[in-house]
Amino acid sequence: MSWFSPLRQLDSTQRHTVAASFLGWTLDAFDFFLLVFVLGDIADDFQVHKTEVTLGILLTLAARPLGALLFGRLADRYGRRPVLMFDVLLFSLLEFACAFAPTLTVLLVLRFAFGVAMGGEWGVGASLALESIPVRARGLVSGLLQSGYPCGYFLGAIAFWVVFDVLGLGWRAMFVVGVLPALLVLYLRSKVPESPVWQAGQAGRQRRSLRDSMRGQWKRLLYMMLLMMAFNMFSHGSQDMYPTFLKSQLHLQVGTVTVLTMLLNAGAILGGLSFGAWSERIGRRRAMIVAALLALPCIPLWTHGGSLVLLGLGAFLIQVMVQGAWGIVPAYLNELSSDDVRGTLPGFAYQLGNLLAASTATAQSWLADRSGGNYALVMAGWMAAVAVVLALLAWLGPEVRGTYFGRQRS
Repeated sequence: MSWFSPLRQLDSTQRHTVAASFLGWTLDAFDFFLLVFVLGDIADDFQVHKTEVTLGILLTLAARPLGALLFGRLADRYGRRPVLMFDVLLFSLLEFACAFAPTLTVLLVLRFAFGVAMGGEWGVGASLALESIPVRARGLVSGLLQSGYPCGYFLGAIAFWVVFDVLGLGWRAMFVVGVLPALLVLYLRSKVPESPVWQAGQAGRQRRSLRDSMRGQWKRLLYMMLLMMAFNMFSHGSQDMYPTFLKSQLHLQVGTVTVLTMLLNAGAILGGLSFGAWSERIGRRRAMIVAALLALPCIPLWTHGGSLVLLGLGAFLIQVMVQGAWGIVPAYLNELSSDDVRGTLPGFAYQLGNLLAASTATAQSWLADRSGGNYALVMAGWMAAVAVVLALLAWLGPEVRGTYFGRQRS
């Protein structure tokens, strides 16, 4: 429990900032994953194959670098807080608009626009939180922030159960629910101040172009981008087609799919918090490597458990490792970035990696179709290969634990 002591040392303002950043990523992920649960229903409604609907996932992921660059630059120039509020409002309204898409083409266009807005949230929210807390709290807060992603998936599973099983509504109602994150803007406006590191850096700072700000950092951007490609292939490879695997190959009912998805995300939350906090002791790189390699023995249980109990255990354990590695990412990318591009560089690198990994769901669906619908085989092979690549990339990177932000001192 000593790992969690840094949270008790945060003052009220810092706790509100961390909470708001966590909720921002939670609700962003919630809106993203609503589509994952209704791929088949949308395909049936528009009378197309599921693979065509997965283009919505690809387009969302492909658009996120644009949003990270746009909103990141705005955050570096005008502050983290106002840009984050605008971004949350925008992605909520775009999600709501998806409920009224008359054709698949319109839905895909809206998912691309949603991706632009979604791409801005992670980098701006992470920089706002990590610039507002003590150095020694970064590892745990990093894990907490990244746990917002599985929390969003968890809430999406609950929404799927309520909308379909309890209320008996269709896929359009899922997107209506997606407007709720807009309420977070009220909390941000009333409780969260601007980043003190950003404010301190404004005194005497000259406006610099992105090219000037990035001078000498292009190799680091390339490394961060490749690392994030592996990370996104790791997480999306284990999550995006998982409900489809359970429904299409194992023929499980909505309630069972919901329970297994909730177990998956419970493991993800535990992993993100534990490995994020542990990285303060053993270093960011070493913690990422351990988590990636420990995912390997979990894969057979996750895809070929043979019973609901074993499948549930496998889903829980593999996400402890997947999101355990991910829990270190916010701190690691922000520590790799200098003060004047911290709003832009981490989020942009993250979302460029997303772009390179954007075809994960489409590729898995395509491979499964050509293997007789065997999602288990495809997903298992995918995850094994990516885990090894991720561990290798983390081993090749620099260790930057405890890097100073602005005038902070440990």
